[in-house]
Amino acid sequence: MDVFEELVRLRNLGQKCALATIVEVRGSIPSYESAKLLVREDGSMAGTIGGGCVEAEVWNAAREVLETEKPKHLSFNLGQDAAYDNGLICGGQLDVFVEPVLPIPHAFIFGAGHISKSLSKVAAMAGFATVVVDNRESFANRERFPEAADIHAEEYEEVFPRLNINETSYLIIVTRGHRDDMRVLQLAIGTPARYIAMIGSKRKVLNVFRELEKEGVPRPAFERLHAPMGLDIGAISPEEIAVSVVAEMIAVRRNAASSWRSLSMSVVGTETWAALNK
Repeated sequence: MDVFEELVRLRNLGQKCALATIVEVRGSIPSYESAKLLVREDGSMAGTIGGGCVEAEVWNAAREVLETEKPKHLSFNLGQDAAYDNGLICGGQLDVFVEPVLPIPHAFIFGAGHISKSLSKVAAMAGFATVVVDNRESFANRERFPEAADIHAEEYEEVFPRLNINETSYLIIVTRGHRDDMRVLQLAIGTPARYIAMIGSKRKVLNVFRELEKEGVPRPAFERLHAPMGLDIGAISPEEIAVSVVAEMIAVRRNAASSWRSLSMSVVGTETWAALNK
C-alpha cells in the first residue's frame, strides 16, 4: 500500500493519522533514510521503518502524537547488544520524526443569515472548509456564500444524516429562530463533533436547555456546548461576532490551553442548572 495514497484517503475521510519518517541515519540500520510508517487512528499501520523494537517505540510515539496533535523527534542507538537481542545485524543510529497529519477541519454552519455570511468568510480564511445549511434556498446559495465548500438548501433533519460529521468537525448553530436552533442542537449533541456552538443570549440558551430536558436530553449532553458562542470580546456587528467565534474555534483546534473552555462564554455549569431549577 502506498503511504501517500493512504494518507490522502484518510484525510479526505476526515480522519487523523501520524506519519513517521527516518530523517537521518548514521551507520548500519535495518532500513533506510526517508522510510515511512503511517499510523491510523485505530492503531493499524501502513508502510514500515524496518520493524523490530524501533518500530514498536515509534508506534507508541505515533499514538501520543495523534492524541496531542504535536510532533515528536526520536533518536535511536542500535548498539551491538540491542541489535543482537532483536535479531538485527546493525549497530547504527537513526532519527525519526513523527508528525500529525490532520484533515482540513469542516465548519458546519446551520443558518444562512447575515451573521453566517461573515462567519463563513472568516472561517474559510482561517483554514476551515465551511458547509452552509439552511432550509431557505433564497439564503443558502452560491451567490451569498461563494467561499463555502458546500451548501445545502434543505430541511435540517433531512440533510443532517448525510453530513460527514466526526471528531474534527465544528458545528455552529445560527438559524433564524429559537425553534430551529433547538431542532439543530438536538441533532448536534448526539455527534462526536469537536466543537458545538449556538448563538443567543443566556436567557435564550436556558430556555432551549429547558425544552430539550423536557424531551429527555440528559444534562451532561449540554456540557460540550459553547453558548452563547464566541470569545467575550464585546462583539456587536456580524463581522465582529464572526471573529469572536472563529477565534474560539481556533483555540479549540490548536488546544491553546488545557483550560481553553474557560475562555468560552459557555453558561453551562452550576449557575446554569441553578437557574434551570428556579
